[in-house]
Amino acid sequence: MRTWLQQHVASLGATLRRLARAPLTTLLSALAIGASVALPLGAYVLLDNLQRVADRFRGDPQLTVYLHADASKADAQALESLLKGADAVRDFRWVSRDEALAELKKTEVGELLALLDGNPLPDAYVVNLRTDALAGGLSLAEELEKRPGVAQVQLDTVWVNRLDAALRAGRVVVVVLATILGIGLAAVTFNTVRMQILQRRDEYEVAKLVGATDAWVRRPFYYQGALLGLLGAAMAILLLGASGAWLNRELEALGASYGVALQLAFPAWADLLAVAGFAAGLGWLGAHFSVSRHLLSR
Repeated sequence: MRTWLQQHVASLGATLRRLARAPLTTLLSALAIGASVALPLGAYVLLDNLQRVADRFRGDPQLTVYLHADASKADAQALESLLKGADAVRDFRWVSRDEALAELKKTEVGELLALLDGNPLPDAYVVNLRTDALAGGLSLAEELEKRPGVAQVQLDTVWVNRLDAALRAGRVVVVVLATILGIGLAAVTFNTVRMQILQRRDEYEVAKLVGATDAWVRRPFYYQGALLGLLGAAMAILLLGASGAWLNRELEALGASYGVALQLAFPAWADLLAVAGFAAGLGWLGAHFSVSRHLLSR
């Protein structure tokens, strides 16, 4: 066991020295791998932040029925009867135009309302739908829009559901992108290791003639592939951190103009370590294919 560990330590040290002797080649390989990792990682970060936005605004589906300014009392009573008998409705409340105006005056746009003549807001019903009855809520909204006295019906969670659908499609895109670029990562390490094999083929063939095992021959190349994957992942994380910090400065300025806090959240350290391990594994795989194809098969 001790001998086995010493052999691995020696192979790792030799690989590190070999990478250090060719800094430009190592840097270019790490940059190529870093670009392959950074694109799907950046897309994952974007989707994760959009998912947090959707989760923040997700709640019971709500429907708002706005009435025409000239809607009659009979129109309002007919709507109330319809809402009371609808299976999709959990509860609802009447919001008069005066009540809505009083609530709006408490917000940041209250000063602007003083510049208007009269009350521009309509009477409305605010309807809370059952969580499991969104489809019924859509049908109810279509029916309400046809009723006399109704100016507009707004289903407040439609955009959240549309965002969820977009996020599901986005996750598929990220998986496809990660798969394609993961193949590219393995191809980079395959080619890098192939160049090393071509440069030192005679040395390893002589070593095998005097008793070197296949494991001894391929071990340095496996370490080289894994280390290139790790360096590429580190490069991707640095690129993502730098671009994210730049973007956050712009988001803070944008949020300040609207009076809200906008900040891009970065992945947890556990996620970044998983990315690094995945990149190292792909680098090892590319090295394995290269060694099997160009050295051990001969």
